[in-house]
Amino acid sequence: MKIMPASEFALKREVEYGSEEQNERVKSIIESVRREGDAALKRYAQQFDGVSIEELRVSAAEIEAAYAKVDESFLVAIREAADNVRRFHEKQKRSSWMDLQPDGSILGQVIRPLQRVGLYVPGGKAAYPSSVLMNAIPAQVAGVPEIVMVTPPATAGVEGIDPHILVAAAEAGVSEIYRVGGAQAVAALAYGTESIPAADKIVGPGNIYVALAKRYVFGAVDIDSIAGPSEIVVLADETADASYIAADLLSQAEHDEMASAILITPSPSLAEAVQAEVSRQLATLPKKAIAEQSIRDYGAILTVASLAEGINAVNRLAPEHLEILVSEPFQYLSAIENAGAIFLGPYSSEPVGDYFAGPNHVLPTNGTARFSSPLNVDDFMKKSSVIYYSKEALLANGDKIIALARHEGLEAHARAIQIRLEKEGNTRG
Repeated sequence: MKIMPASEFALKREVEYGSEEQNERVKSIIESVRREGDAALKRYAQQFDGVSIEELRVSAAEIEAAYAKVDESFLVAIREAADNVRRFHEKQKRSSWMDLQPDGSILGQVIRPLQRVGLYVPGGKAAYPSSVLMNAIPAQVAGVPEIVMVTPPATAGVEGIDPHILVAAAEAGVSEIYRVGGAQAVAALAYGTESIPAADKIVGPGNIYVALAKRYVFGAVDIDSIAGPSEIVVLADETADASYIAADLLSQAEHDEMASAILITPSPSLAEAVQAEVSRQLATLPKKAIAEQSIRDYGAILTVASLAEGINAVNRLAPEHLEILVSEPFQYLSAIENAGAIFLGPYSSEPVGDYFAGPNHVLPTNGTARFSSPLNVDDFMKKSSVIYYSKEALLANGDKIIALARHEGLEAHARAIQIRLEKEGNTRG
């Protein structure tokens, strides 16, 4: 893992737009689903997943049977994690409000949940039950009445849908599940088929084809984001434990070859100790090849003259995950402007947030923490403004509204106000 001054480092990231061939393939899949509906979904399941499907919807009996296929320890952990996620997101709920003005007008905002949300859960190479909780529970807390899940019909090493995915969905309150994945699943959620009604929003991670499909259908339906590779930045001083830091860096590096793991420190001795620890821990990591390439291509140990310079580097990188491993971590919290999730102290390892603590692990990547936030309850709500203008308010402010409308060359706007003023016997020229 290379050691270099922070001033010389730039994390070169590009938004993934896919190749021309990938984009054309996604477009073709989506248009086929729009034309053919369920028939296209079943054909693509056979073509891409090698699975012949009769019924797209997973039955209640299949979900129930999944419980017998998971360990009790998993069930205990997933239930407690779900409770933690639910409690955290309950605190994000907001209410509609109305404000009575002195002139009798009422201004306000009505907040309502979306009607139907589609959750994409990856399958194929791996299954992530934690993603089910993180995407479904905020929607449930928001009050979304219809939460539907799509997931590929086969998972590597498992016949059919991984039972842990089905159990996590049931524990999160999701019972409408379809065995369909890839760009075709996104198309089904966006436009609907005979079996799958269209959703208002699609959330959840996926491969490049899922990401491109979400980009393609955005506008017909809302999406959460186009997620990039995982990122972690650790800001640490000489009091930090090098073995903890190395383990946390590798916890993100093992995600994929493009993941980014960075240490920022004013301590030369810590930099060298972490460099050695990363090499030592890599040697026995099951996903060594992936983590090694991630560390080589996108990892670094950045040296700074002070923690203040380190914080500037953090804010410039705007990482998905930030760990602050210094003697007084809360002292620096207010200085962090750009980070998806902030982990304070030696026992707040990033996986604590990934799986169990409660805050959402769906976080902004690719530096987008500069302007975006973790997935939250508001992402599943819509807001309507409420305007009740009293007669007194219109008489008092009508001339100003007319003046602004005519300034913009919109005479019909001006006349819509003027006709009311004249009807009340208050002629305005």
